[in-house]
Amino acid sequence: MSEIVKKATRDGFGDEIVELGKANSNVLVVDVDIGKSCKTGAFRKELPEQYLNVGIAEQNAAGVAAGLATCGKIPFVVTYAAFGSMRMVEMIRQEVCYPHLNVKIACSHGGVTPANDGASHQCIEDMGILSTIPNMTVIMPADYYAARKLVAAAADFDGPVYLRFTRDAVPVIYDSQARFEIGKAVKLREGTDAAIIANGDTVCIALAAAEALAAQGVNVRVLDMHTVKPLDVEAVAACINDCGKVVTVEDHNIINGLGAAVSCVAAEMGKCKVKRIGIQDQFGQSAPYERLLAMNGITAENIAATVLAM
Repeated sequence: MSEIVKKATRDGFGDEIVELGKANSNVLVVDVDIGKSCKTGAFRKELPEQYLNVGIAEQNAAGVAAGLATCGKIPFVVTYAAFGSMRMVEMIRQEVCYPHLNVKIACSHGGVTPANDGASHQCIEDMGILSTIPNMTVIMPADYYAARKLVAAAADFDGPVYLRFTRDAVPVIYDSQARFEIGKAVKLREGTDAAIIANGDTVCIALAAAEALAAQGVNVRVLDMHTVKPLDVEAVAACINDCGKVVTVEDHNIINGLGAAVSCVAAEMGKCKVKRIGIQDQFGQSAPYERLLAMNGITAENIAATVLAM
């Protein structure tokens, strides 16, 4: 059996932003003094004229980026998810989303991937918070290649975008030829017995669950719902109509995350049973990444058991 290749999605961002900057001088990085962790070092070295470090001043970074966007630039504000979604949220709302400016918020350390850094650095609320702001698009890539393609798509997209990356390495699912479209889910497995809809670092876990279920004669559809907002309602509706049973999986609070968005579609359609697997509305703690997932039931075994119970 071949060894599973793992790479953090923040590495995909770091590699892709350099290529985008070389191809388009309007692409800028606005750093808040944690470029080493967020993988902007190569960009700073190779494209110093397109790089700004505002220091430990996240709110100022949002304002600077907004100003740059009014001048035709495409700024990527780079920080941790906890800071990019909460410390900056008023500035994102007032200065970026309200005037619909072309600012990208690119954040590493999403979900519980900060692991031993503890609850202060584990961000389980970000996608829910930013999804409630009008004009904001919210994306979490599943692997290194998805990150590269979706970062490029975000640069081409006109408007505010929040991109969430992992600190820890996660299995590589796609290859360099994979294609992605903002707002369109990727169907990774076909099936009609049930559907598993996941995003980010949980997609590989969902696939492992689907493999285990297939061995038991249960064929489940697996979607990579990389864009939380706008949600691919058509893909969700197809799962509801074709399968009748849906399990959502996310490294995010089950309140106001992917599972909540899918449940809203099911409620409005008036059919389908939905089970949400994710962070159980609790703060994390200092522990290994896999243990933190297991504490919240985000395992292939629990996903498979949930499907079977339905």
